[in-house]
Amino acid sequence: MELPADDKRTGLLALGVLGVLLVLVIVMFTVFDEDGEDGEEEGPATAATGQADSATGAKNSSGPDAPSAGGPTPIVTGTELSRAHAVMAQYMARINTYDHRSDSRAWSVPLLELTTEDTRMKQVTALPTGKAWDTCVVEKCTSKGEADVVRDAVISVDLVRNSGRSISSVVKVTATVTSTGDTSTQTNRWLVSVEEKSGQWVVSGVDVFGLGDVGASDQAGE
Repeated sequence: MELPADDKRTGLLALGVLGVLLVLVIVMFTVFDEDGEDGEEEGPATAATGQADSATGAKNSSGPDAPSAGGPTPIVTGTELSRAHAVMAQYMARINTYDHRSDSRAWSVPLLELTTEDTRMKQVTALPTGKAWDTCVVEKCTSKGEADVVRDAVISVDLVRNSGRSISSVVKVTATVTSTGDTSTQTNRWLVSVEEKSGQWVVSGVDVFGLGDVGASDQAGE
């Protein structure tokens, strides 16, 4: 049995609408699916771009005033500091090492080579004098010095006067003194300063630091 013409047209129209809707649905699903995939692919790319920008920013921020990756440049290296300490210890040990037969000039010349050799250091680098030396000669004394750097107090560089680098450290000095068969140990702490001169560290100052037994070098210059 055939349907009326109007019914046929209505049915075809309905099928056509359904077909259009079906096509639209398929297209929408396809587009959204592609968008989702594109979004997933763009995620890491965006993160990578951000990292690249950060790296570029860090690189661009570096300049003459920017600190290096390892931090600011130290005033002295570990090797230089060890050399400075060795000069301090050597000087302080040797200035406390002598005996009753020591000749003042012969004893002081090699010691002064470790110093700035200015007036102050010439006064400090001296054997005991006066009554102290007379007693040493009579009792045939012998003094043996040992020195160890305890800690650094000041490490600096003079940029204004361009006088170079300097280090001041606390040095523990022990002098073992023997006279007329008796032995005593005298200990004190000194603030010893060195400065750089012609690429070498030399002693530029010696001062008593803190409290302690009077060391053998306390008698120098009396």
